[in-house]
Amino acid sequence: MKPVFLAAALCGLASCGSNPRPPDWQVEAKSAMERSVAAYLEGNRRVEAAELARARSQLSRTGRPDLLATAELLHCASRVASLVFEPCADFEPLRADATLSQRAYADYLAGRAQAETMALLPPAQRAAAAGNAGALQGIADPLSQLLAAGVLLQTGRASPAVLALAVDTASAQGWRRPLLAWLGVQLQRAEQGGDAQEAARLRRRIAIAQGTDAAVKEFRKDEK
Repeated sequence: MKPVFLAAALCGLASCGSNPRPPDWQVEAKSAMERSVAAYLEGNRRVEAAELARARSQLSRTGRPDLLATAELLHCASRVASLVFEPCADFEPLRADATLSQRAYADYLAGRAQAETMALLPPAQRAAAAGNAGALQGIADPLSQLLAAGVLLQTGRASPAVLALAVDTASAQGWRRPLLAWLGVQLQRAEQGGDAQEAARLRRRIAIAQGTDAAVKEFRKDEK
């Protein structure tokens, strides 16, 4: 569920597959971040905030800004995947002590990837940073795929095929928040293009994703 660019880092927190058993704070931090991201994508802000606070608390016990930076980048990545383009505010105080790769990734999330640091990005994201939309099909991890699509949209390089792929990916995972965001972009483009039939179809789909009551209202509207 987590982007592959942070999989190794989070696995490292819990010393995956190694002995002896890692300290409790490592296990708790990793599990809390995974639950936080899952809750955000599912649209549960209360659980997301509680789990993020738990992860931050565990990581801060180490006094290591690089570990805390990993959590903040994952937190921000879930938002870019859901088309929330805002500064990764809680990473910035950690930037001076973050690794070069983390700084490069923070810039990438903001749509400001630099050619000289592109090699520091994970392979799955380098193609998106370079504007290669065709590479999205080859990204196996769903959240990494949505993230790359989000960066393409943020930088004005998302084609209709990118939007369709992002919608299908979010739908297949049952991730309500990014699904509604990507469907919203498709609806906007349909309306701008004057495609009333497609716009109506997208509104019905958005209503279904929003919940039963919204869906019933939208279908009744179409019947009139």
